Amino acid sequence: MCGRYSLTATPEEGRERFGYSDSPDFPPRYNIAPTQPVAIVRREHGARRFALARWGLVPSWVKDPASFTLLINARAETAADKPSFRAAMRHHRCLFPASGFYEWRRGPQGSQPWWIRPRDGGVMAFAGLWDTWSDPDGGDIDTAAILTVEANRTMGAIHHRMPAILMPDAFDAWLDTAAVQVGQARALLRPAPDDYLEAVPVSARVNSVANDDPGLQQPAEPLSAAEPVPKRARAVRCDAADDQLDLF
Repeated sequence: MCGRYSLTATPEEGRERFGYSDSPDFPPRYNIAPTQPVAIVRREHGARRFALARWGLVPSWVKDPASFTLLINARAETAADKPSFRAAMRHHRCLFPASGFYEWRRGPQGSQPWWIRPRDGGVMAFAGLWDTWSDPDGGDIDTAAILTVEANRTMGAIHHRMPAILMPDAFDAWLDTAAVQVGQARALLRPAPDDYLEAVPVSARVNSVANDDPGLQQPAEPLSAAEPVPKRARAVRCDAADDQLDLF
């Protein structure tokens, strides 16, 4: 799953990594949460473009988003077959720039948050899907979800799922919905190499969306048996068709 992540790269680093011509001036974010605005990269008129979307995909056919399940993640194995994601897999694929993500490992003493990042640093890309929902008054909102795959060996000790991370040589194929069909695109979605990521235990401060500072990513001791486990705020459905729940 992926219920929290971070993007602290500078705008210049983002342009260099993803090759878009836009000049966004976005601040570093250390604790990005669902329903918040997120940076995505998509293909428009043959070029990569930076855009903002709300994290939590709402398909264009939904009548009332308030009554629709919040879809923050989509399983790569089944997204092309699910009504909520099928059209986006064909026509609206995107990248989520990220410096790393958080995951919680459950144990007898509670849940320990871990900060997972590229071992060599820098910014990486999650495979994502986006769609535009239009309200009855004609207003549009772009929304997006992160695709997940089975965990690699590094992540397997923490959680059984992880974001689908794309390497730069796969960016063009993933974003080119005109020339690259769904089956070819789906083949790009696989666990990252075992040595690509490193995982660091961090403070439970990340559990609160009010905390958004560099200290969230500082190493911390695992929770002790005597330490209370902070309650996560609420349950969010990640993929309604697969009955996934992500708590944070």
